[in-house]
Amino acid sequence: MSSTTDKIKGVANEALGKAKQGIGDATGNDKLKTEGAAQELKGKTQSTVGDAKDTVKSATDKL
Repeated sequence: MSSTTDKIKGVANEALGKAKQGIGDATGNDKLKTEGAAQELKGKTQSTVGDAKDTVKSATDKL
């Protein structure tokens, strides 16, 4: 995947995760809150991977 794709998927997963957590909070559904937290973490990880790819690409472009 490209760095941009990683970042977009990361942002989407973070948003969906936060939404799931909010719905889980509002309905008292602990399972949904947990799923949301995991999805948010997955999104943050994907965004970090995208940033890392950008950093590596920038470093190699300078060579």
